[in-house]
Amino acid sequence: MSQYDIIIIGSGPGGYVSAIRAAQLGFKTAIVEREHLGGICLNWGCIPTKALLRSAEILHYAQHAKNYGLKLEGSITPDATEVVKRSRGVSARLNGGVAYLMKKNKIDVIWGEAKLTKPGEIVVADTKKAPMLPQNPVPKGVLGAGTYSAKHIIVATGARPRVLPGIEPDGKLIWTYFEAMVPPAIPKSLIVMGSGAIGIEFASFYKTMGADVTVVEVMPNIMPVEDVEISGIARKALEKQGMKILTSTKVSKVEKGANSVTAHVEDDKGNKQVITAERMISAVGVVGNIENLGLEALGVKTDRGCVVIDDYCRTNVPGLYAIGDVAGPPMLAHKAEHEGVMCVEHIKGLHVHPMDKLKIPGCTYLHPQVASVGLTEAKAKEKGYDIRVGRFSFGANGKAIALGEDNGLVKTIFDKKTGQLLGAHMVGAEVTELIQGFVVAMGLETTEEDLMHTIFPHPTLSEMMKESVLDAYGRALNA
Repeated sequence: MSQYDIIIIGSGPGGYVSAIRAAQLGFKTAIVEREHLGGICLNWGCIPTKALLRSAEILHYAQHAKNYGLKLEGSITPDATEVVKRSRGVSARLNGGVAYLMKKNKIDVIWGEAKLTKPGEIVVADTKKAPMLPQNPVPKGVLGAGTYSAKHIIVATGARPRVLPGIEPDGKLIWTYFEAMVPPAIPKSLIVMGSGAIGIEFASFYKTMGADVTVVEVMPNIMPVEDVEISGIARKALEKQGMKILTSTKVSKVEKGANSVTAHVEDDKGNKQVITAERMISAVGVVGNIENLGLEALGVKTDRGCVVIDDYCRTNVPGLYAIGDVAGPPMLAHKAEHEGVMCVEHIKGLHVHPMDKLKIPGCTYLHPQVASVGLTEAKAKEKGYDIRVGRFSFGANGKAIALGEDNGLVKTIFDKKTGQLLGAHMVGAEVTELIQGFVVAMGLETTEEDLMHTIFPHPTLSEMMKESVLDAYGRALNA
């Protein structure tokens, strides 16, 4: 039996970052992986989708070159094979980078499927799954099947697509994000069921690539977790691009043809319609990977498909922890990374603060981008705050106009009594890069006065952040 101080099950963003921090703190560390170093995010999620969306963005600008005074000769069309090849290459490069980081930090990689047999012990069996990136096979020198023990075991097994009964993905006509990421060709028409981050990003990608896209969302607004005003602006932009969006609508039945999918949909008023498309993407959320880990036998508490943890990622079983998607929402890579570091530092006995989920930013990479942190306007009112709301339009910002990206909004929400920044919500170009400014401000408990007296560079998109704050207090200068 090989003994360690810490063993992490799963090498996604939470897992491999936890392993690195554990090694930095002097723990003898191992990480177990059954499929691909870097997990879903790096191989089939966050990173490769951004590569796909970048190709779509370049295509969009090329197709609108005349708006910038440029002439491009000949037709500009996407090559699905090359777009996918580039995306997979990006993932492969980073997959290899994780292997390098494990070696650099002297972290043992155990290849296989782990199962908890008793507190402090796991049995690793040969994996039933081949690595999903053949260009990066199992790294040389890794350990394999066997029994391993550790005083502390961290479960970081991530999540997988949620499946609705009767609308099960088949890999051909009905896709999950796995198949949507590697299409053999761009379908002429597409139905996207669900408009969360995954669904709306793929809808945006395929619309730009030339598909006729229809989005079906059961909630009243697309991107339901976002501020209603922001999601409304995003919806108008997508509809202007030609996307069809049906909200307060559910898919009641799906019929498969030889090379098509027919969805029967019904809205909240009982109106029904039938939509036929070449392909359908099921993007109705994800569920934690809690099965076949031995959690039940150990009596580990779970809730709605996720492991229950306390503020320091501890389960109800001593010495066993859980982080990332498997430990519940928000299911975001950066949340998993932060939890992993916090968990390991707490094990070390360092002084750490519990994570404040209201200060976790969310980013959605459609066109236009959406980013947010903190309370929405509706949630702030629901919690009883007397609020001030500031707004500043991209159409009044010099840099946005120069970029040809003048459609968007920066919205800030303050506690009228204390000046505390309660939330910030943005839609428009590069807002996924801008949001961190508000995240830092909230982390430092910055007030409106601090933000108003901060000097933002000109000309930049970031100036809109300050203008939105000024607007909340009736002091906007450029609106």
